[in-house]
Formats: sequence, structure tokens, C-alpha cells
Amino acid sequence: MATFGNLSDRLSETFKNLRKKGSLSASDVDGTVREIRRALLDADVALDVVKEFTGKVRERALSDEVNKALNPAQQVVQIVNDELVAILGGQQRRLEFAKNPPTVIMLAGLQGAGKTTLAGKLAKWLAKDGHTPLLVAADLQRPNAVTQLSVVAEQAGVAVYAPEPGNGVGDPVRVARDSIAYAKTKQFDTVIVDTAGRLGVDAELMKQASNIRKAVNPDEVLFVIDAMIGQDAVKTAQAFQEGVDFTGVVLSKLDGDARGGAALSVASVTGRPIIFASTGEGLDDFEPFHPDRMASRILDLGDILTLIEQAQQAFDEDEARAMAEKFSTETFTLDDFLKQMQQLRNMGSIKKMMGMLPGMGQMKQQLDSFDEREIVRTEAIIQSMTLAERQNSKLLNGSRRLRIARGSGSTVTEVNALVNRFEQAAKMMKTVAKGGVPQIPGMGPIPGARGGGSKKQQPKKKGSKSGNPAKRATENAALASGAKPASAGAPGGTGFGLGGAAGSAAPTEEELASLQKFLGR
Repeated sequence: MATFGNLSDRLSETFKNLRKKGSLSASDVDGTVREIRRALLDADVALDVVKEFTGKVRERALSDEVNKALNPAQQVVQIVNDELVAILGGQQRRLEFAKNPPTVIMLAGLQGAGKTTLAGKLAKWLAKDGHTPLLVAADLQRPNAVTQLSVVAEQAGVAVYAPEPGNGVGDPVRVARDSIAYAKTKQFDTVIVDTAGRLGVDAELMKQASNIRKAVNPDEVLFVIDAMIGQDAVKTAQAFQEGVDFTGVVLSKLDGDARGGAALSVASVTGRPIIFASTGEGLDDFEPFHPDRMASRILDLGDILTLIEQAQQAFDEDEARAMAEKFSTETFTLDDFLKQMQQLRNMGSIKKMMGMLPGMGQMKQQLDSFDEREIVRTEAIIQSMTLAERQNSKLLNGSRRLRIARGSGSTVTEVNALVNRFEQAAKMMKTVAKGGVPQIPGMGPIPGARGGGSKKQQPKKKGSKSGNPAKRATENAALASGAKPASAGAPGGTGFGLGGAAGSAAPTEEELASLQKFLGR
């Protein structure tokens, strides 16, 4: 994630130097711990958390568990990963739902932390899971907060309870209390109460939030914290914990480019788990928080599990099976290619997905330069084709490609490049479907791999390899007649192949003629 990008780079560089060593001394461990401490402090992680973290890493790195390891450097990386998981909360914590609905979830935090948008994200996420959420507009202080929540609710496809216009008008405690009765009447199983925030922690904010909590008796109080506000994140979290108390934390704006390390301190300082993470502006940029997966991302070890989960949500199993059949039967068309790209886009940001692969932190520059709008341009080109052209790309002659380029606002070169990419993809998928290993352009064949469409090895041609024309002609004639050539028998004879061993064949007229020519006679 972008927020932890600098921390991830620093830690990766530290471990890169560590891997060069076959064994670790106490000075090596101290140097590594010192670099880790600097990286964490530069990332705005709280000082107390840094001291505790580096102390545990050093203690374990100097213990027998490393000394007995085959690869001490890898073992230290594992120790750092384990301790990073610990300060992020250890085990994943899920939402706790009420035994008798509705489940009441109250959102708290400073103004600008993203509570209103997050309310819509949470509601949409719950709706996908089969719940019926109700958004409650209890932020009656911020200008147009009620209108914003109504717009977000419409985008998320959920209901909203907003009896007051807001903009300083109305009693937020009464609105929150009445929403529970409304939810029971309309049979909503989840109520999400969006409360007011302030630009800073003050007594009025705490009193109002505390009164709302007493009025609705929530099952969960989620503290929404901006991952970009630095050390104030810890101070704000402690103030809310004392004034209102919360059951869980939601990290917002994790897609920002700030140092963001203070967010790592919240769970450790407050003792409250991080339950969700907001990773973008879209309503789908929202995911449950997994401490182990986040630690792996920070250490550039990848997050394959989250990537698989996103793929399972975006791709239909039956459709994938049908697509695999098309690959194997060579009926894969540009229409299918378009559907595959659209499903890939439904998974979310391609940059984020690629960032979940192990080691992609080393390709940060390539990821940053990747233009995700290329998929939109590709869709425009394919959609500018006729149905027949999509079904059979062989129909795309020069005039058709010019028409497609004009219709999609692209160039003929871009159309040609798309068709070439499609044909290469179809060829690779056909090879994979037949159990082979595709030859990736620019990489050459994979050693030891069996290509799906590889040709059978041609048998070596049988024939004489002699440099003497006369001898070569004789041996080839003998092979053609099925007789054993003289050269295959026991060695003997003169240097000109005239024979000298007992029982050898007499020289032919061709051999004598060649010999005379060689001697100049």
C-alpha cells in the first residue's frame, strides 16, 4: 500500500543487505535492529512501540532459534514479520453481530477522517454479505453532511434515515435513538450511525459522542482514523478511548502517500483491534483488516490470499470453466477477450493487485508508470468492431482496421498491437489448456518445460560424414543397399581409403577416378 511504501522500501533494503551474510554475529544483529528502528521512526511509528518492537526482535534474533537455522537471514525476516503482526493486532477480529437484530454500529472520529464515505463502504460490504443495513444521518453539524450521506447511500444501494436537514439544525442524540425503532419497524438488521466530528478533540465532541453511545447502546463502536495524520493519530485514539471508548479501529486513506506509520501504533497503544481498512475513494475500496497479510505487504512478501479472494468474487466459476474449454478448442474470440478484461477490471485497481505479488516492491517505478486507462482504450477498440470481426479476427484487413481506429479514437498502429496481443494470448492459453508451458515473448523457452505445441524432434539423417567425396559416395551407396559400410568395420587401409585389411572391398572405379583427379593425373 502507498501509505507504507517508504517503510517497506527501507525494510526491504535492510533485509537485502542481511541476506548477503552466511552467518550472523551480534554486531550484524545490532546493525539490522538499528536500521529497523530508524525506518520505523521515520515512518512516524510511536516511540514506545518502536522500543518494544526492536527489543523483541533483537532478543529473538540473538537466541538459539536463529543460531540453529540453516539460513539465519531468512529467520530474522520471519521474526520481524511475526513481531509486525503482533503490533498490528495479532489475530483478525470480525464484526460482532447482535443476537437479536438490529446490530448497531456507531462511527466516531475527527472531521475529515472519512466517516461518511466509510459508512457507505461498510453498508455496501454488509449488503453483499446478505445483510440489510440502514445508514443514520446523526452528523447534523457539518455543512451538507446529511446530503452527502444520502448520496453515498444511493450509490451503495442502501436505505438512509435522515429526518433532520442538518447544517446545525436538529438533535443528533434523538435522531440516533429514533433510528433504532425505525430499523425494527422496517426490519433492517444493521444500523450504521454516522456521528459528527471536529477539527480537533474537544469536550463538546466527546460529550455528544458519549450521549449518542448511551442512547443507542451500540454493539460496535468503530473509531475511524486517517492513516495520514502522523503522530496525532495515536493522541486522538487515546483521547477517544478515554472519552467514548471504542471496540475497533478502521484505517482510512491507506492509498495516500504519507508516511502513515502512526497507524501501526494504534492497535498496540490502545489495545483495540483494527477491523477494516479503506484503500481508496470508491465504495468497493474497502476490505477486512488481516494483520498477517498487512505485515506481508509491508515487508514486500506479497498478499496472495487477498488476491485470490478478490479473484473469486470477480470471476464466475462456470464461466471460467466455459472459457477454459474455449481455449482448448481454439474458439477463443475477441468478445471473450473483452469479457476477461472487464472481469479483471471488476477486481479493482490492477496496480493494487500487482502490488500484492511478492517482490513487486522492487518494481515500484514500473508499477507507477502503468496506465490503467489502457484497458478502457482496449475496450473501445473491440467495441468498435462488428460482431463478425470479433468472432473472426482474420477478417480484419487494412480498411476494416482503419474504420475501427476512427471509431474508437485510436490509431491503426494501436489496433494492430491489440490484435497481435490477442493472438499471442490465445496461443499461450491454448498451450496451457493442453498441459504445456507457454513461451512468453521476450523470455524464450522455459528450461525443462514441455511446450504444448512443440514439434517432434526430427530423426537425424543417416549418411556418411566423410570429407572424402569418393569414400562418402561409397558409404552412402552401401547404406542405401543395406550393406555394412567399410568404415563401420575394423579400422584399416591406407590414408586414401584404398583398403589394406584382409577381406576389405576393392576400390571402385569412382574411387580410382577421384584418386587420379586428386593426384593431378
